[in-house]
Amino acid sequence: METIRLEFQPKIKAKILELLSSFSSDELKIFQEDPDFDENKRRLDIALVKIKNGTAKFYTFEEVDAILEETISKYDN
Repeated sequence: METIRLEFQPKIKAKILELLSSFSSDELKIFQEDPDFDENKRRLDIALVKIKNGTAKFYTFEEVDAILEETISKYDN
């Protein structure tokens, strides 16, 4: 199967779904896209640029553990 992404005006959604419903589930599957897709993509693109240009900050497992312990202890009380 192939996948495409459609962008359309909300007022024509019913017409598009009506047309697509004429196909069997073997021919076409409709998936609801994550409403945060564009924001997540933007954030990941920014992170990828930082990784590629060497400005990303990386942490060891021990550093992450220490940061989490410190954060948890702040809210533990």
